[in-house]
Amino acid sequence: MPYQWTPPPPHHGPVWALELWPYRSLRRKEFAIFFGVTACLITLPLLAMLGSMVLWGILLPFVLMLWALWKAIDVSYRRGEVLESFVADAQKVTLTRMNADGTMQVWQANRYWATLHLHPKGGPVENYLTLRGGDREVEIGAFLDTKERLALYDDLKRALRMPQ
Repeated sequence: MPYQWTPPPPHHGPVWALELWPYRSLRRKEFAIFFGVTACLITLPLLAMLGSMVLWGILLPFVLMLWALWKAIDVSYRRGEVLESFVADAQKVTLTRMNADGTMQVWQANRYWATLHLHPKGGPVENYLTLRGGDREVEIGAFLDTKERLALYDDLKRALRMPQ
């Protein structure tokens, strides 16, 4: 699961702390290995053309293709560098979202008034998950898949029902 509950710090009372992040099927090291192997396999046919003028005509499209592949995977990877942090203690609930561009969004509500809503079919995606408190409603776990949002819903219900 691309989220993890962290234990409360000692002597701080009941605190629920959760970190959420997008699923990564390809880590940075694996990305570099994949790119290196792909570059070697793609340039292998060029070895037969060493010493000929044809090589220079084909080399530019190969280099452009490798650069485009690198950029596409890198952009995809950077867009997925999102981190959400949910903390619930006896008084308040806080949801902090660190976006891929470095901006941070913070939402807080009184824990007593904070409510969790699951929209199985009515949201922009299946099992759309929102937190409401006061006059604001925010989405949590936008990058999770349908089953992960459903599991997160059950976990968050328990966190919001904790004794004061």
